[in-house]
Amino acid sequence: MSAVVNFPVKPEARPYIEAFTAPSDEPDWLARSRRHGLDRFAKLGFPSRRSEDWRYLDLRALEEHPLFPVEPPEKPEQPGVTIVDINDFILVLVDGRWVPHLSWLRDLPEGVWFGSLRTAMTERPDLARAALAGADDGSSFDALNAAFASDGFILDIAPDVELFAPIEIVHLSLAGGAAHTRNLISIGARSRVIVAENFFGTGRYWRNDVAAWRIGEGAALTRVAVIEEDAEATHLDRVSATLGDASRLDGFVLMLGGGTVRHEASVTLAGADAQCRINGAFIVAGGEEANIVTAIDHATTGGTTSELIKGVAAGRAHGAFQGKIIVREGAQRTDARQTSRNLILGRRAVIDTKPELEILADDVKCAHGASVGELDEAALFYLRARGIPLEEARRILVEGFLAEPIENIAHVAVRQHLLRRLSLKLGRLEDWS
Repeated sequence: MSAVVNFPVKPEARPYIEAFTAPSDEPDWLARSRRHGLDRFAKLGFPSRRSEDWRYLDLRALEEHPLFPVEPPEKPEQPGVTIVDINDFILVLVDGRWVPHLSWLRDLPEGVWFGSLRTAMTERPDLARAALAGADDGSSFDALNAAFASDGFILDIAPDVELFAPIEIVHLSLAGGAAHTRNLISIGARSRVIVAENFFGTGRYWRNDVAAWRIGEGAALTRVAVIEEDAEATHLDRVSATLGDASRLDGFVLMLGGGTVRHEASVTLAGADAQCRINGAFIVAGGEEANIVTAIDHATTGGTTSELIKGVAAGRAHGAFQGKIIVREGAQRTDARQTSRNLILGRRAVIDTKPELEILADDVKCAHGASVGELDEAALFYLRARGIPLEEARRILVEGFLAEPIENIAHVAVRQHLLRRLSLKLGRLEDWS
């Protein structure tokens, strides 16, 4: 059944409202959730560049040429950009839907549930409902995701479980259109896990990915993501994380491709003595634009945050970082540090950086800093004096600059995978001016 709304609809939202068809075989709670998300999106429409959170992205292409969910190819092939050789388990989503023959989910350890959102609707409806909750949070695209979500992944780990090999999720777009995916990672007390996600595809498409992470007392989540979308693609992803007492989050995103890419992370240190490390790196060239947005909320005592974001822009590209750390009243003994460092290659590239601190407690140690500059001419001269061609010397310096946050990743194979992807990207980069 197609959607009908009985109130004014934002003009840019109307094509999406008209394209919505409610599945007939879903439970009532999910139908209500979709309806609620659609109604909210109809009222909100697209975020405006007049909004501070969205001022650095141009979303007119999605307004003028809407993209809707499509059926994936009947028999997609094994994706080539994975680290599956070091993993015990892998889940592959093609155009927003789980592909069983490309995934390996058998023989999961006791206490671990890992699978697609659609599978969870039957086997673990409690997890499915938790993954699809929260349409009232975040941007209007969260609401649109709640309405159109076709699939996603869920990882639920019981207390006292440690997984040594990374769990991998591959997000692949082949057929064009839009992929709205909804994901949940829930980690029980004192458990440990590493999650690696790869995003890539071909052609013009829109990826709208929404995830919730829940990290229990004394638990630890390491999550790394590589975003290598097509030059015509739009990638929007949003993570909402909640940390319990003495828990730890290590998050890293490497943004290497996509016409318009935005990564948003909202982290709440809800438990005492929680630790959060959010690092990232992006490189944009040509007419690409990339935006990293973070909000770290220290809600109670003893929390620690370390944030390092590095960016490189070449050609006519535009990169941006917007980061905010909030220390609530009563969140004493907070230690929070935020750093943004950036390189401009050429006169037409632009990088904006906007770190912020909001401190409402007095017994804290907080600092932030930002810099935007060019390659070190002395270092460049040093390399060229030793017979290294100009383009290769530039590549070496840029790779060394961006590798710093990657080197903080403890898992050797994951770290090597990220460094390989970065090296390949720089090897293909043609516009250094």
